[in-house]
Amino acid sequence: MTLPSDDALKNGLTYADAGVDIDAGEMLVDAIKPLAKSTRRPGAEASLGGFGALFDLKAAGFTDPLIVTTTDGVGTKLKIAIETGRHDGVGVDLVAMCVNDLLAQGAEPLMFLDYYATGKLDVDAARRVVAGIAEGCRQAGCALVGGETAEMPGMYAGGDYDLAGFSVGAVERGHVLPYLDRQSAGDIIIGLASSGPHSNGYSLVRKIVEASGLTWGDDAPFAKDRTLAQALMEPTRIYVKPVLPLMKAGLIKGAAHITGGGLIENPPRCIAEGLNAAFDWDAWPLPHVFQWLQETGGVADHEMRRTFNCGVGFILIVSPENAEPVLAALLNAGEAAFVCGQLTAA
Repeated sequence: MTLPSDDALKNGLTYADAGVDIDAGEMLVDAIKPLAKSTRRPGAEASLGGFGALFDLKAAGFTDPLIVTTTDGVGTKLKIAIETGRHDGVGVDLVAMCVNDLLAQGAEPLMFLDYYATGKLDVDAARRVVAGIAEGCRQAGCALVGGETAEMPGMYAGGDYDLAGFSVGAVERGHVLPYLDRQSAGDIIIGLASSGPHSNGYSLVRKIVEASGLTWGDDAPFAKDRTLAQALMEPTRIYVKPVLPLMKAGLIKGAAHITGGGLIENPPRCIAEGLNAAFDWDAWPLPHVFQWLQETGGVADHEMRRTFNCGVGFILIVSPENAEPVLAALLNAGEAAFVCGQLTAA
C-alpha cells in the first residue's frame, strides 16, 4: 500500500487535534512505572508494558488454588475529589473496594488492574490517583500489574474522570468462605471499625452537604482541625493483612465487606439459610461523621443502616469459643474490633 507524501498531508489532522494527547499518555506511563514496581510480590513481577500480566501461583505458595475475581469503582466520591483537587486517596479507595471483597471469600489478593477514563488527561492528577492505587496494593499485598488510561474527548466534562478496578485473588480449594454448613445460632459477629463512609453512599453525602450550606473548604463539624473535604475523603480501610491469617487458621466461618446496602443487605450474603444477623446497635458508638450526616439530613435509622457502614467496615462470623482469640489478634494488629451481634434462628 502506498501512503500519501508528507507534502500532501501537511495540512492533515492529528490525534492531538481530535483531543487525544499521546505524548501525555506516554508521560503518565513513565511516571507510574516505578509505582507499579513498588508493589512487586512473589508470583508477580509488576512490570508494565506487555499485553497481559502473568502470575505464578506456585511461586506464591499455592498448591491447589481456586481463582477469585472482583471489580468495583469509587462512585460519586470521585466528584468531591474532582471538585477539590484531592486526588491522592481515591486510588486507595479503588483497591479497597475490590480486595476487601476478595477477602470476604477467604481469598488472598494477588493482582490488581485499573481503568482510568477522562475527557482530557491531566498527567499530574492521574499520577496522584495511580500513586494511591499503588499504596492500596502495598497495603493489600497485591501487585499492580497493568491498567488502561482512556482519554475520550466529548465523553466527560473538562476535569472529570472515572475509575474502575479489577482484582484477582486465590484461595486453596476447600477453604472458600463462607462455611455455611458450619454456622449455627449463637455464633458471634465481630465488627472491624471503618475509617468513615468508605466509598459508599456519597450521592446522599453530597446531597446532605449541599443542604447544610457548607462548602468543602469549611471546617468539618464532626472532625477537629479538618476541612469537610479532608474528613469525608478519608480512604477506605483495607482489612487484608490483619484478617487473612485468621481465615487461613480456620477461625472464621464467614465474612462480609460492608459496602452499598450497609449492615442490612451485606451480612445475609455470608450467612446460611435459616439464620439471621442480629446486631446489637448499642454495642458500638455511631461515629461522629455518621451522627452529623443523620442529624443534618434527617435520615431515619433504617435508611442509615442500609446506605452506610455506620462505623463497621467488615464483619467476621466466629464460634463463641473463638471470639476472644480472634478479637485479641485483631486488636494486636492495630484494628478497632468489637463484638457487634450474633447469629439467631430465622
